[in-house]
Formats: sequence, C-alpha cells, structure tokens
Amino acid sequence: MNEQFSRTAQLVGEENVKNLFSKHVIVFGCGGVGGFVVEALARSGIGKISLVDNDSVNISNINRQIIALHSTVGKQKVDVLKNRILDINPNCQVFTFNTFFLPENSHSFDFSQYDYVVDAVDTVTAKIEIIKKSKDANVPIISSMGTGNKLNPLAFKVADISKTNVCPLARVMRNELKKRGISKVKCVYSEELPVIQTQTPASIAFVPSVAGLLIASEVIKDLMK
Repeated sequence: MNEQFSRTAQLVGEENVKNLFSKHVIVFGCGGVGGFVVEALARSGIGKISLVDNDSVNISNINRQIIALHSTVGKQKVDVLKNRILDINPNCQVFTFNTFFLPENSHSFDFSQYDYVVDAVDTVTAKIEIIKKSKDANVPIISSMGTGNKLNPLAFKVADISKTNVCPLARVMRNELKKRGISKVKCVYSEELPVIQTQTPASIAFVPSVAGLLIASEVIKDLMK
C-alpha cells in the first residue's frame, strides 16, 4: 500500500483503497463546489478523474474557489485543477475537457465509461442533460443544488431530489425532472433561505466548499459499497 494513502487505508481498509484506485469519476463544473469535490477525490485515491469546464480563473473567484489564486488568474480551470491533482497524486490519470457541457455537445461524452458522475454546473439545461445521460447509461450521479447567497454551511443536506425543500434551484429541478419522468436523483441542497437576492449569486469561502466535500464523501462511500 502506498504510504500516501495509509491513513485512509487504516480507516476504510486496504481493499477499499485499492478499489478507489480503479474508479473513474467525471466532474462537470470546476468552480466553487466542483473544485472541492475534485480535491477530496484526488486525496482519497480515485484513479481516474475527468474534468469538464470552459471557464478561466477570475480574480472574483479567489474568495471561494480552491484553484483560484493570484498566480492562477486567467488560466483555464481544468488545466489548473489537473496540475493540482497530479501534485497530490502523480499516479492519477486526469482527462480535461475545456468545454461547457450542453445538450448540443452531449454526444461527445460516453457516460458508460464512468463509475460516477458529479454535476456541479450552474445551468438548469446542462444539469438536466447530465442527469439524463447518466440515467441512460445506468451510472450513479450526484447533483449540486444552489450554494449562492447563503451563509450557513450546516444547512446542507443529502437527499433524493424529490425530498428537497426551500432551495429555489432544487424546486426547478424537481419540476423539470418530473416532466421528463426522471426520478431517484441524489443531490446536495441547502435548507437555508437565501440571505439576499442578487442577479449574480454572492458567495463566501465556507459554503460551496462544504457542499463540495459533502458530494465527494457521498461519491467515495458509494464507490466503496
């Protein structure tokens, strides 16, 4: 057993750690939530990670995104995150897709090759398509609901989308998925009412990070079952 993962092996067992080495997880969205998902996946020993995002690091990201530093401003998020993963675990295979996932380009992704799908994007259209493609391929998925305009990280819950409440994005997603006959979608959502209403969601360091780590914990635990 690689000494790097010895503490993890103490907790979950060597067989589970070896199993995680063989898994391939794709993360759609590498921002405030997705970046922390990837951080935890890499540190947990996931062997293959695919990253999907077309955005570059902006100075306004520094307040909450793990890859956002003055030294990374202007660089593509997937490239910065790939370098970070390889610095954590040089044996991890990292695949980058410098694109925004949309229904129009969804055919470019073979969902059947992944062991788990993480939806950490912002747009409803993309979220629905990611969930639909995952369901069609019979691949487990977890979806992030809204984390903007919130201050209480303790308000996050893990639940099926049908059991969510309070979160405006979760309400929209519930309705849209129901129209399409899609059910049983695990998600992370907040039961905190938005603190403010803004056109561009406000955020802070300790909210999207907690959502991302919660998502990663669910992925790891599910892959060890």
